[in-house]
Amino acid sequence: MQRTKSQEHLKNMLLTALFAAMIYVITAFVKIPTHQGYIHVGDGIIYIAAAILPAPYAMAAGAIGGGLSDYLSGYAVWVLPTVLIKASQAALFTSRKKNIVNKRNITAVIFSAVVCIAGYYLAGGIMYGDFGAALADVPTNFIQSAASAALFVFLGVVLDRMDFKKHI
Repeated sequence: MQRTKSQEHLKNMLLTALFAAMIYVITAFVKIPTHQGYIHVGDGIIYIAAAILPAPYAMAAGAIGGGLSDYLSGYAVWVLPTVLIKASQAALFTSRKKNIVNKRNITAVIFSAVVCIAGYYLAGGIMYGDFGAALADVPTNFIQSAASAALFVFLGVVLDRMDFKKHI
């Protein structure tokens, strides 16, 4: 059965809200505290959202989920950089392929890590007033990106085996 444009929009809005909530929960509650913030795997859920939803919806889910996590976890100063970085990360993926895990999205994971690491380095350098001090966050952002990539591939393979995209 073919969906109307308004039905497709409603489905995407509902999935955006669901993904934003999942991103928030995974980011805020499944984390390891660090010297300036925390390491989390919420980006892996952003990648899943971006491989399922059209780009504007995935960008919104990533920005809302990540931003809420920072704001409600006591890191309000990071909300604006997080919103921009998470939306940018989501924009790198494609939802137009049959499978979640595909060549384009595996490549996007790599570029997403660069966006995350460089984005938080620049934001930290501006906020700290010292780009040398911001270098201290690079290793933790690398670990976060690698762990999120692993979660994305694991969940993506599981969802692909279930033909998840075909059933939503």
